[in-house]
Amino acid sequence: MESLEKILRQAETIAVVGLSNNTARPAYEVAEYLQRSGYRIIPINPNETAVLGETAYPDLLSVPQRIDIVDIFRQPEAVPEITRQAIARNVKVVWMQPGAENYDAADQAQAAGLSVIVGMCLRVQHERAQSDPLAHLTSANNTQN
Repeated sequence: MESLEKILRQAETIAVVGLSNNTARPAYEVAEYLQRSGYRIIPINPNETAVLGETAYPDLLSVPQRIDIVDIFRQPEAVPEITRQAIARNVKVVWMQPGAENYDAADQAQAAGLSVIVGMCLRVQHERAQSDPLAHLTSANNTQN
């Protein structure tokens, strides 16, 4: 499994599933931070047309460009379908934010060769990687918190 630092360093485009224009929601805060940090954000939400100045798409299969990380802000029962779409898209990483954990879907993604992070906040991990010179020693796996 790749280190978190390597995953974050190599990624350019992050699809944020469940991102809306509601600025009070964690998905908005995290996506806004990631965008400010230089990542291209792709909102995935069938109820939005644009978020953070980016075109929103109803699902991963509708996105025309490459996706490096799928960052999931949905209920655990919605995660298996999102994971199936990520596998179909050959996405490198599925990231299940706290509250979106679905270990069966994580196992499915790992079996398909994707890196999977479960129950960790992408923003927090990015901030740690930026400030911790030893961050490269942390391995991504599906059991870390």
